[in-house]
Amino acid sequence: MNFSANHEKYTLKFRVPAGTSRGVLREKTVYFLRLHADGRTGTGECAPWRGLSLDATPDFEPQLAEVCRRISAGEHPAGIRLPHQPALQFGLEMAWLDWQYGGTGILFDTPFTRGEINLPTHGLIWMDSPDGLRRQIEAKIAAGFTVIKMKIGAMDFADEIAVLADLRRAHPAEKITLRLDANGAFSPADAPEKLAALAPFGIQFLEQPIKPKQWDALAKLCAVSPIPIALDEELIGHNTPAGRRRLLDAIRPQGIVLKPALLGGFAACDDWIAAATERGIRWWANSALESNVGLSAICQWVSARDPDRVHGLGTGKLYENNVAARVGVVDSHLSFVKRET
Repeated sequence: MNFSANHEKYTLKFRVPAGTSRGVLREKTVYFLRLHADGRTGTGECAPWRGLSLDATPDFEPQLAEVCRRISAGEHPAGIRLPHQPALQFGLEMAWLDWQYGGTGILFDTPFTRGEINLPTHGLIWMDSPDGLRRQIEAKIAAGFTVIKMKIGAMDFADEIAVLADLRRAHPAEKITLRLDANGAFSPADAPEKLAALAPFGIQFLEQPIKPKQWDALAKLCAVSPIPIALDEELIGHNTPAGRRRLLDAIRPQGIVLKPALLGGFAACDDWIAAATERGIRWWANSALESNVGLSAICQWVSARDPDRVHGLGTGKLYENNVAARVGVVDSHLSFVKRET
């Protein structure tokens, strides 16, 4: 069967500027890759994140155009491997899965996509002033979220401790699960002291305490930390089964956080899961500011792998001009929208 392919650039606009460790985000550019054959079209999303994705480079769009050209010239999309272009590989894998299921937007046949269950997700707290963090936290809990993930490392550490103390006075660990993400904000020298200061707040896990590529320092932290440590950015760029296992064996984290758009798609993440499970390491999946197309795909994959635990799945509400939704929000859970309107 002969395929053709094309792509479309789309700029998503944030409803409210989003503060991250990499600056304030006001828009996000994504690319929709479409596969055409046999009267149906499969759509995938390539969502490179500048400053984080390996392939978020000025020539990303020409590289995407070249992949489309190769497919239209006769190369089968399922046979293309792009280990150093994870965002592009994810979009291609997504489009191929969609095409296989008839171009309906359903990539996995699960109780979630059949409308039989909804998926829980965490409430993400964006970087803000201390009072802004408190308002965000209370709003998420009032909306029904029982798992809160807060980014730390952007303000004075004492202020962050004060916010966490207020949270725990109002919401004990038996009621609200708390996750933290440092995005590499700590130094190897000050990380042990900061982890010790955070431990009394009952943290489920803390992501990426120090910057990536400091394996020895991170391994020492994982061995002694009073808080379970999960790797996030550290996983980027390890594109072979052997490389993934080498990293996990060297660092021995308590958990890993999987973002398909940054790691090369679902097949790559499935291998991370296998490697982690072999070593008794827990895993969680996170979306990474995708549009509703990518978010829907990630939710479907999670529903096929582990629908019961609380992962970090977006709600699609960040953008004022998001594309038509396949995921809805119901009482802090995500539901699958069977038909677009």
